[in-house]
Amino acid sequence: MSEVRQRIVVGIDGSEGARGALTWALTQAAQRGADLEVLSAFPVDFYWVDPYLLDSGRIDAIRSQTEIRAQAMLDEVRQDPAIVALAGAAAVDVQILVVGGAPAAHLVQRSEDAALLVVGSRGRGGLRSTVAGSVALHCSAHAKCPVVVVHPTTAPAEEPARVVVGLDDSQPARAALAAAVEMAAPLGARVDAVVAYEAPNYWIDLYAVMPPPIGETQPHARARSESIVAEVVGAEALERGAVRVVAVEGHPGQVLVREAEGARLLVVGSRSRNQLEGVVLGTVALHCVMHAPCPVLVVPEPADRSPESTVQATAGAGLTVG
Repeated sequence: MSEVRQRIVVGIDGSEGARGALTWALTQAAQRGADLEVLSAFPVDFYWVDPYLLDSGRIDAIRSQTEIRAQAMLDEVRQDPAIVALAGAAAVDVQILVVGGAPAAHLVQRSEDAALLVVGSRGRGGLRSTVAGSVALHCSAHAKCPVVVVHPTTAPAEEPARVVVGLDDSQPARAALAAAVEMAAPLGARVDAVVAYEAPNYWIDLYAVMPPPIGETQPHARARSESIVAEVVGAEALERGAVRVVAVEGHPGQVLVREAEGARLLVVGSRSRNQLEGVVLGTVALHCVMHAPCPVLVVPEPADRSPESTVQATAGAGLTVG
C-alpha cells in the first residue's frame, strides 16, 4: 500500500504577499516531498445584483481568467532562480483550485487533513493601515492544521539561522516547540525557545511573604523552560545546542516579535496558558500574526491535551520530531 503524501495548501491572489506565500509553500513542499494545492477565489456576491453577470458564460470567463492568472504566478515563481536551484522543486505535484466566494472560508475547508495552510499577511483587499489581512487572521483562528502567515522579512536573515518559538507550560506551546524543532531541521537552524516572564514586583513589603509569589526571576523562568524542552524534545537537544532557552522580561507578544528580528520563522501556539475559554486565537498569537517581522507559524491546540499526545499530534500534522 502506497504511503499517503502530505498536502500543503496555499491561498493566492494578485498581491505581492500572495507571491511570497506561494514561494514559501513551494519551498516547503519540495523539502517535504509534499503535494501543493494552490487556491484562488473570485468574488460572487455581485452576481445577484447585476443581471449582466448572471450569464453563466460571464461567470465561466471570470473563473477562467482567475485560473490563467494563478497559473502565470505559479510559472513565475517556479522560474525564480532560488526555486530552480532547490532540490525537488520541479517534481512537486501542483494542483490549482479556482473557487467562487470568500477565500478564507474555502481555505479553512481545504485545511482539513492538510499538513500546512500558507497565506500572505495581506492580500489585495487589505487596507493600507492594517498589518494583517482578514484572510490571514481568519485562517490563523479557524484552520484545522498549522497555519503559516508569510510576512515580508524586515531584517536581514541572521547566521547561524534561527527559528524562534514562544514557550510556556501550556499544551499549545509544547506543540509549537515540537513544530519549531521540525521546521528548523531542513534549515540547519537553531531553535530559540523564548519565555517571557514578569519579574517580582513588591509594592509593599507584605507582598514578599504572601504565597504564591508574584512573578518569577530570570533563572527560575529559564529553569522551568529547560524542563519543558527536556520533556518535549529531550534534554540532548539542549546539550548539543539545537535548542536554546532565552528568558526575557516583558509581555510575551512584544518579546517574541523583538526576538524574531532576523529569524527565519516565528512559531507560536494558538493559545497560551492564560487564554480565556472559548477564545480561538490567543492574544499572544494574534499579536505575532499581526506584527511578526518574519513568517509566523501558528500551531493549533492538540485535541488531546495530555503531555504524551503533544509530539504525536504534531507528527500527525506532518511535523515530526526527529
